Amino acid sequence: MTTSSSISSTKPILIVGGTGKTGRRVVERLTAQNVPVRIGSRSGTPAFDWEDRNTWLPVLEGVKAAYITYYPDIAIPGATETVEAFTRLAVDNGVKRLVLLSGRGEHEAQRAEKAFQASGADWTIVRASWFAQNFSENVMLASILAGELALPVGSVGEPFIDTDDIADVVAAALTDDRHIGQLYEVTGPRLLTFAQATAEIASATKRDIRYLTITPEQFSEALTQEQLPPDIVGLLNELFTEVLDGRNEYLTDGVQRALGRAPRDFSDYVQKTAATGIWSGISEGQ
Repeated sequence: MTTSSSISSTKPILIVGGTGKTGRRVVERLTAQNVPVRIGSRSGTPAFDWEDRNTWLPVLEGVKAAYITYYPDIAIPGATETVEAFTRLAVDNGVKRLVLLSGRGEHEAQRAEKAFQASGADWTIVRASWFAQNFSENVMLASILAGELALPVGSVGEPFIDTDDIADVVAAALTDDRHIGQLYEVTGPRLLTFAQATAEIASATKRDIRYLTITPEQFSEALTQEQLPPDIVGLLNELFTEVLDGRNEYLTDGVQRALGRAPRDFSDYVQKTAATGIWSGISEGQ
């Protein structure tokens, strides 16, 4: 396999969102390969904040490549313009090797992809389906622990992707030139409804966990009661009601194309996660 040799290997790779679901896993993989990394986050050194453009250039100085994840989600209005500006700054400062995390079926995400492809960067796009880890590493965890997951999603199938697969694809794309110019749409190997996914978690944990379909209005009210910011409430409602309207109810071969192997199955994620005890409230950390 051909790896980049034109830039000093001592230069770090910037991981924007290096403490997030996919970012921290990419950091783990690159570190295991003895690839130096720089974590782009508010707690990083130097600190990085999408909302403060004065923090952008310091994290880009001296890096040879970057993985870009947009917070809170690339689907929100204005994300395209922000990602485009950051990408342009990176390219203008000699950081041409860029990998972008995108989302399936999201209009704003696809706009961002087009701007990214036109940036002059040596680009790779990883367009991901719904993360399996959303059941254990975000707001859905509290519901699983409470024994009832209530969402505004009915019998729509989703090919949940394991974030370990995303990290494997991203790490490969950052270190191997053959991925330049590739758009990998990555999904898990089968479609599951949220009710079926919840049932698998219940079976693995031997707990009674119920799935309930609710209205978007009920969902927004529940999120508001959890004191989530209004913009996050709106984003989550849009993702659950629009992106999960059936438009993404199909499988893709992105993981196979990028890595030469099949993606991990949701059941593998469930068994591994259940063993940590996090769904029983006894986890020591994950």
